[in-house]
Amino acid sequence: MFRVVIPARIGSARLPGKPLRLLAGKAMIQWVYERARRSAAQQVIVATDDERIAQLVREQGGEAWLTAATHASGTDRIAEVARRAGWADSDLVVNLQGDEPLMPEALIDQVAALLDRHPSAEITTLSAPLESVSALLDPNVVKVVTDADQRALYFSRAPIPWSRDGAATGPSSQSRHTGASRHLGLYAYRVAALLRLSALPPSTLEQIEQLEQLRALEHGIEIRVEQAVVAPGPDVNTANDLAEVAALLQSGR
Repeated sequence: MFRVVIPARIGSARLPGKPLRLLAGKAMIQWVYERARRSAAQQVIVATDDERIAQLVREQGGEAWLTAATHASGTDRIAEVARRAGWADSDLVVNLQGDEPLMPEALIDQVAALLDRHPSAEITTLSAPLESVSALLDPNVVKVVTDADQRALYFSRAPIPWSRDGAATGPSSQSRHTGASRHLGLYAYRVAALLRLSALPPSTLEQIEQLEQLRALEHGIEIRVEQAVVAPGPDVNTANDLAEVAALLQSGR
């Protein structure tokens, strides 16, 4: 069994008030919550710093917790919920980000099942094959490489793995993306690992890449990775993303 916590922050530099933005007649946070409820989770909680978000979720019959406005990340917000709820160290919790209204419930179940199957893992996450060289070179697309047992070796905004023979005349000439994987921002944690991660200070590589999962790797926390069983939809970071996702939802995606 597992729980889902959806961190939802009202502030966003690129898209202020993002969780309350309307998509095909519903607030984005409502779409995300409904996706989570269709998973096998025993409990779904929206963790937010804004009463308006909490009230909207509650009006739709959902569970919402007000959390501190000072949290630097969604992980910290989820850790607050875990501490307040008194969940056991061995309990499993999925971090479903509040800007993923098209996240398939199959992937929520998959990332939790992956953690349940691997007792040595403390965190699990998912990946998908990169589809183009342009995605490999895009710093907004986070890449992940793993060892032979699918334990994460590194996450980066840089193009990894890099095909030496595919770029004979320098980086701009790269023609290959074979073997490269995109990281999906969906995690399952054992509560003990979640609380430990939240208590650690930001790490060097995390600050350089601006990728929180590197804090876990730098402190020896095992992250197991699996390829997503279905393709996820796009998340929402900008006004253009909002329009794209709204169109997909309107079409019945």
